Amino acid sequence: MEYTFDVLIVGAGPAGMAAAVRAAELGARVGVVERAKLGGTCVNSGCVPTRVLAKTARLYREVRTAYDYGIVVAEPSADWPQIVRRVQSTVDRVLAAKNYDAVVERLGIDLLTGEASFTDQHTLSVDGRPVSAGSVILCVGGSARRLPIPGAEHAVLPPEILDLPDLPRAIAVIGGGHTGAQLATIFHALGSRVLLLDLAPRILTTEDVDVSAAVTDGFRTRGVQVETGIAGIDQITKDDDGALRLQWRNESGTHEDVVDAVVMAAGWPANIDSLGLEAAGITALRTAIPVDDYLRSNVPHVFVAGDANGSSMLVQAAVFEGETAAENAVLGSHRTTPHHLLPAGGFTDPDYAGVGLTEEAARARDSEAAVVLVPYGEVERPIIDDREQGFLKLVLDRHRELILGAHAVGENAVEVIQAVAAAMAAGTDVATLARVKFAYPTYTAIIGEAARAAVRRGQ
Repeated sequence: MEYTFDVLIVGAGPAGMAAAVRAAELGARVGVVERAKLGGTCVNSGCVPTRVLAKTARLYREVRTAYDYGIVVAEPSADWPQIVRRVQSTVDRVLAAKNYDAVVERLGIDLLTGEASFTDQHTLSVDGRPVSAGSVILCVGGSARRLPIPGAEHAVLPPEILDLPDLPRAIAVIGGGHTGAQLATIFHALGSRVLLLDLAPRILTTEDVDVSAAVTDGFRTRGVQVETGIAGIDQITKDDDGALRLQWRNESGTHEDVVDAVVMAAGWPANIDSLGLEAAGITALRTAIPVDDYLRSNVPHVFVAGDANGSSMLVQAAVFEGETAAENAVLGSHRTTPHHLLPAGGFTDPDYAGVGLTEEAARARDSEAAVVLVPYGEVERPIIDDREQGFLKLVLDRHRELILGAHAVGENAVEVIQAVAAAMAAGTDVATLARVKFAYPTYTAIIGEAARAAVRRGQ
């Protein structure tokens, strides 16, 4: 049968663009369906805008402490409209640097604008136009969701943050994952009173327990009200003056907080409801499409990459999954993309990051797994920068030879963990890492300190 495309990709976010580029490089006839903007949520309304806001918050904190270093400045204030303009201009610059339109044109990729829905296993309708393909790669991403509570319409979702007319004097953030934690610390730095709520017993549940505890302590010390293990969110009501009343429960009873804004940052289901999966016989499980090691759905020629398969909600994972799915679609299923070395973190205050196994996961596999923890306060650069709060924690095998995981809290934690991840990916053992000469004085020097401590304890 002659298909319109060898490979049809639905969604042009990080996974979709990576898949399209790789498939085209391999000589396939490639089509990409996108209903909104190239680059997806991450560039346009997710990771990039959030990182700009985090940079803004960091600058605000540094200005307020400038006098500690002998610099006299006026008390800063936040100009929300200018903050929003800066975010948008940065997004525009990132899009210009990526130049997706030029990439699509250079590689001969056909771009189809509209909604895609299966009509059979090889055919999709794109706004009423039938398009067929030998292989399909679903890279539809996910979306924030509103909780099913009365008054949910009064809340904003993370991509809508920049639509707030003013910087809120008080804000409640529902959800203590990566997004919720970052938004909480951003608004607190800019002067908002912040309430962070989560049903889970701790925030950042995917991180090492020590990381979660340290970030929570840091938030509370700085003035963020963190409430975990709550029983539920009951409702949101809106007063005549626009103030919002958020009602929530915990073991001590029912509480009501009056705020200017409520952000719902709990959950990120895949955008699969409108795909007509049943017409193609594709199985979905809850809010995602399960895949095998080769990123194939239960229909072998339909691959799923990025948020839509539910395995990881991180851009760095989506890009590699997109490339893997493209190679498997064009060349036959031969490549896998394991996620055991997937560094991730948050640009909060304090920052946090991790890669590999947590201490709990490592000891579940081997009760004699070892742990080495070095406080930031024992390393010169954090002291110089007045950022001694934090630590680097290495999780090692019982012989203290291999690094199974690494976790950090503190300034530049993400960069520190990125360096450890590179060492882990290269198979560097602890003794070799202990002999690496790190530049002085740097934050990454703590890696050498931790590795040398591990070697000493193993002798």
